Amino acid sequence: MKRPFGYFVHHQGRGHAERCAAIAWALPDDRPLTIFCARSDIFPALPAMATISVIPSLFEAGGDKSAGMDHVPTPATLHCAPLGWPGIRRAMATIAQWFADADPALMICDVSAEVAQFTRICSVPHVKVLQHGDRDDAGHRAAYEGAAGLLAPFHASLAQHEWPAAMRARTCFAGGLGVETKVADREEARRRIGVRPGEEMVLVLAGGGGNGFSQGPIAVGARSRPDARWITIGQIERDWHATEPANLEHRGWVETAADHIAAADIVVASTGNTTCQQILAAAKPWLAIPEWRYFDEQHRKAEALAAAGVATVRLHLPSSAGAWHHALAETSAQHRPLAQRALIEDGPADKAAAWLEQLAARLWSGRPRCQPLCRSEPGDA
Repeated sequence: MKRPFGYFVHHQGRGHAERCAAIAWALPDDRPLTIFCARSDIFPALPAMATISVIPSLFEAGGDKSAGMDHVPTPATLHCAPLGWPGIRRAMATIAQWFADADPALMICDVSAEVAQFTRICSVPHVKVLQHGDRDDAGHRAAYEGAAGLLAPFHASLAQHEWPAAMRARTCFAGGLGVETKVADREEARRRIGVRPGEEMVLVLAGGGGNGFSQGPIAVGARSRPDARWITIGQIERDWHATEPANLEHRGWVETAADHIAAADIVVASTGNTTCQQILAAAKPWLAIPEWRYFDEQHRKAEALAAAGVATVRLHLPSSAGAWHHALAETSAQHRPLAQRALIEDGPADKAAAWLEQLAARLWSGRPRCQPLCRSEPGDA
């Protein structure tokens, strides 16, 4: 049996857990995997060699926190490190004890600059999951520079223009990681979700990491295109002043997001990573609307999508019928399905797992010089 991998999973949204599960299934059967997360219910099915260690949240205070220490400044190398939170101590103690007991080959951090740096301090090599955003601050630089490698759950064509060549060379890009890249037949998907074959369908999709889209502008959009059926899935913020037409339906959280995307004629969606990969895989006309996220993650992702020519971008939902007409017309006219599909790789989880295996083998082989990661190397790290 090989030495285990560890994997820290941030519990905001579901994308972190879904790509962790995809990698878990692609790892060799003799590679144990211990996952550290504040929730276990966000994970799809996992293989037998993967176990979840539920730890206290590093980002949500428990009732036992101490008050009165927020005046102590947070150093530039940290993002979220409040003082007086016993839950954080218990979480880090659990991880540190596992490091000592399991002697892991590698720790994957998705995502926390603090956990990444803590792993390095504990003398365990780590892989940091790379995200979009303005992340040139000291905390992110420390997490990235201290990593043995970087893992990007998107295609290299979506890399931010300012990322240096040395950083890209240390990165495994895996477009489509964590999503089902085989797209359902459009008509079959429509049958499953209850949409007629001939009707135009506009899907509005908000991810699970924030507050979602507001009801008001969506109602304006539905009224501006009355012959289309508008369906929303995900989080929608209620607006008391919204006057919703009969062609608009809110379905909330569904387990059939992939079917809804496959069934749609046009998709209006935020730019969370899993959402992006699902829409690119389905190659749908896409009006991309970034939501607020830390470090402007979704805004920088939207910029990358626009630069690659795979989405029409607006910084917010259109605010009038005319603005909706223009945005949707542009979305249809600029649709490049082949360019979208090209950003989804064949077997992204297999690619990421093979890269992790090769990285671990090289790190523990005793060879000081970096070797190419494109070929298999022996080792039981």
